Amino acid sequence: MKLWLNGKIMNEEEAVIPVSDHGFLYGMGLFETFRTYGGEAFLLDRHLERLAEGCRALRIEYEPQEPEIRNAVSKLLASGGLSDAYVRLTVSAGPAPLGLPGAGGYSTPNVLMHIKELPRVPSDPELRAKVLIKLTLPRSSPEHAVRLKSFQFMNNVFGKWEVLSKAGTLDAEGLFLNGKGYVAEGVVSNVFFVRGSVLATPSLATGCLPGVTRSFVMELARGIGMSAEEGFYRWEQLLEADEVFITNSVQEIVPVSVLVDEDGKAVELSGGKPGKMTLRLIEQYHKKTKQGGDI
Repeated sequence: MKLWLNGKIMNEEEAVIPVSDHGFLYGMGLFETFRTYGGEAFLLDRHLERLAEGCRALRIEYEPQEPEIRNAVSKLLASGGLSDAYVRLTVSAGPAPLGLPGAGGYSTPNVLMHIKELPRVPSDPELRAKVLIKLTLPRSSPEHAVRLKSFQFMNNVFGKWEVLSKAGTLDAEGLFLNGKGYVAEGVVSNVFFVRGSVLATPSLATGCLPGVTRSFVMELARGIGMSAEEGFYRWEQLLEADEVFITNSVQEIVPVSVLVDEDGKAVELSGGKPGKMTLRLIEQYHKKTKQGGDI
C-alpha cells in the first residue's frame, strides 16, 4: 500500500522518518483518523481544525490545508484501488537536537497519511452492537489543558489489552473512568447515554477526547429536539440509562447492548437491542454522510 509523506506519494518501504524526530524520541506528535464516503473525507474541516489547534499547543509549525489533504486522499484511494477507506493523517514534530525542546518549537514537521480498507461490519445496527466493559485501569490525565489526539497512546493500549483479556473478542469496548471515578471515555471512543429525551456525555473536564463525532452527534441530537448535555457521571448512571452508545469517526454510532463491571457482572440494555433514540441518531448520521456533513 502506498502512503503520502511530506507531499509525495510513495511505497511504504520507501518512507523514512529521521531518528532525531521528536515524535519518535518524545512523543511530540498528533494524528487524526477519519473515513471517506463516496471518496470524500467526512467532516474533514473539523478534523483539520482540531489538528491545527493541537499543532499550536505543541509548537509545531504546521497549518493543514484542506485542498491539499483532499487531493492526497483522492490520490491514495486511486493508488490502492479503493472507493472508500480509513484514513490516518499524522503530524510528527520533526528532527531536532537530542534533549527536551526549547521555547522555539518545531519548524520542520513530518506529515504522513496512511489509508487502509474499512473494517467490514454488518449494516444492521443490532448486529453491530458492542459489549462495554468497565476497566480497572483508570484514564490517564491529559498532558495538556484539553486532551490532544497525540502520540501519547500507551494508556489506550493497556486498556485494549485489558478488554481482550476479559472479553477475548473485538466485539467489546473498554470504558475508562478517570482518577476521580467519573466516566471518561472508551478506549477508542466517546460514550453517550440516553435518559428519556436527554442525551448525556462526559464533560471534557473528565479528561475525555473532544471527539469530532462526539460534537457532531450532539448537534444532530439537538437538531431532532433532544436535550444534549455534558457532565460528570458515575458507572451507576450508565446502568440506569435507557440506552448507551459509543462513537468514533470510523465506526460512527455503535449501540451498546450489554454493560459489564470489573467483576464480570453483566447488565443488558434495551432488551439487548439498539434503543429508539440511538437508531434515530444513526439514521440522521447516515443522512448527513450523504450530504457532506452539513447540519
